[in-house]
Amino acid sequence: MAVHVDPEGNETGALFDLVDLSGRDVLEIGCGDGRLTWRYADKVARVMAIDPFAAGIERANERLAGSLKDRIDFRHAAFE
Repeated sequence: MAVHVDPEGNETGALFDLVDLSGRDVLEIGCGDGRLTWRYADKVARVMAIDPFAAGIERANERLAGSLKDRIDFRHAAFE
């Protein structure tokens, strides 16, 4: 059974209420597997998305659509 997280779009709705990301460069800290990144990536110029957990970054890169490869850069980065 597939799990749909936030099918109503409340997370992205709240995000877009706080800031206009249109055409901006974004640094996403704590991106996990990119679950939220996919939901706003089409509105921004570029995203550098980092997370300290390598497994999440690996999943994000595996799921990265070809059309977004020039826009999203997922990287493993620790915060120590």
